[in-house]
Amino acid sequence: MKIAYSPCPNDTFVFHALTHGLVPGAPDFEVTYADVDVTNTAALDGRFDLVKVSYAALPWLADQYELLPCGGALGRGCGPLVLTAGRESLDGALVAVPGERTTAYLLMRLWAEQTGQTPREIAVVPFHQIMPGVADGTYDAGLVIHEARFTYQRFGLTSVQDLGEWWEGDTGSPIPLGAILARKGVVDPAAATAWIQASVRHAWARPDDSRAYVLEHAQEMEQAVVDQHIGLYVNEFTENLGDAGYAAVAELLGRAADAGLTPRMAGIAVGSVGRAR
Repeated sequence: MKIAYSPCPNDTFVFHALTHGLVPGAPDFEVTYADVDVTNTAALDGRFDLVKVSYAALPWLADQYELLPCGGALGRGCGPLVLTAGRESLDGALVAVPGERTTAYLLMRLWAEQTGQTPREIAVVPFHQIMPGVADGTYDAGLVIHEARFTYQRFGLTSVQDLGEWWEGDTGSPIPLGAILARKGVVDPAAATAWIQASVRHAWARPDDSRAYVLEHAQEMEQAVVDQHIGLYVNEFTENLGDAGYAAVAELLGRAADAGLTPRMAGIAVGSVGRAR
């Protein structure tokens, strides 16, 4: 079975047991490591059986994939950051973003529209180039995710807006970031859910089992940053979205459709991204 997820510590931590034969009854997996901005579009051709994507990409993938209630990234205090080297507004700015269909970029667009800010130009840039590019003046601002919230000060940058903080304050909901999808007609969603939840529980119960694997793919992150990353992005919503998680996703995609930023979906429900509300 083919699975794709990022080399980020939260994903390797969550999926270590599943892809290393430690979940009873689960099949063997062929793993593709790719940043979420890559899988958001690569998944369009149905090449993966299980895949990690941005919640913002769901409207383009709903015909082929079902949303699983586990394994993804959704929570509080974990939002993307808009960074600058001192600039206070995005008006007229050249902004580096990590992908056009990332949740981070969708949130930035919703926030900028609400606050009346209009960037001059958007540049899609590999994640690791964003902070150095803002620091050296290549870009006026940068949109960052993941471990950057722990390290951006090292580049002399300022957080203009924590988009998770804005989202939580505006909606009261946790922030939906990354989703796990199962290919329709190929993967049994109930079975995949059980496998992934078992993998999450194994990771929590025996964190040392995955340590070497996580560090191998952590792109030279320090152990302390890796631990912070996992602690922030692997939480109760990773094991089960629950009503609050599904409501947050519905709120995000409903607002996006209302703003004309994504196609409108019929609704969000357990085991089916296309079921009516």
